[in-house]
Amino acid sequence: MLDRHHLAIIREIDRQGSMTAAADKLFVTQSALSHTIKKLEQQLGTPLWMREGRSLHFTQAGYYLLSVANRLLPQLEHAEAVIGQMADGQRGTLRIGMECHPCYQWLLKVVAPYLERWRQVDVDVKQKFQFGGLGALLGYDIDMLVTPDPLHRTGLVFTPVYDYEQVLVVSREHPLAGREWVEPEDLADEILITYPVETERLDIFNLFLLPARILPRKHKTIETTDILLQMVAATRGVAALPRWLVEEYAHRMPLLPVRLGQTGLPKQIFLGVRQADEDVDYLTDFLAMARSIDW
Repeated sequence: MLDRHHLAIIREIDRQGSMTAAADKLFVTQSALSHTIKKLEQQLGTPLWMREGRSLHFTQAGYYLLSVANRLLPQLEHAEAVIGQMADGQRGTLRIGMECHPCYQWLLKVVAPYLERWRQVDVDVKQKFQFGGLGALLGYDIDMLVTPDPLHRTGLVFTPVYDYEQVLVVSREHPLAGREWVEPEDLADEILITYPVETERLDIFNLFLLPARILPRKHKTIETTDILLQMVAATRGVAALPRWLVEEYAHRMPLLPVRLGQTGLPKQIFLGVRQADEDVDYLTDFLAMARSIDW
């Protein structure tokens, strides 16, 4: 009764905003599309659209089928792409979503040896999902999510692959450069530079400053790691980043890491995959290689 073609029609009408535009996109005539919809509504026993003037609006049943279409069609399209790659002699494409800015440098350490080992697998890194990775993974837009802050959901598995320490990074000329560690109040008169992420997702606020009811004098955001660290090196502010990243840049910039609190701020990088893909060989090997990378 209800098949994939019907779901594709519903999704396309929602995307295009009109029956005419959807028909053009689906390469059918408007009359054929209208006939298909009318027949489907008769079979289901309920209307899917209501017309108001020239506009179409989904009924409750229509909205429900739209949600089904948006959930199922990406999975079917992904399955077809994977099978097509296998038919062409490839193992597939590993689509990786990034949910943290500094993790990109870490990922490069894994991708190079992985591509050497898996010559029939392509890797595509999608940074547009930096702030919406969970939905992208559930929606089959990506196959793996790199994140330091996993949100556990049914159907997803997150594996810790790398332990690191979040530290304060300062210029060698900064007054805090000689300190073994800093306390939250030491940052009360500082300009704190972070990536453009919601404050509630920033560890320096959630795990260090806010529990002590301390805020920096000023909070600036910069999107790129290189420019952020150039600003810190020029004593224009301080930042909080993984120790391994600071030490890598410290070879070419006047930067120093300082521990956040006497015991430090431990963190982990997690790789998330769909539970249904847990046994895919080129995914499991990526996880194994990620755990073996030594900085």
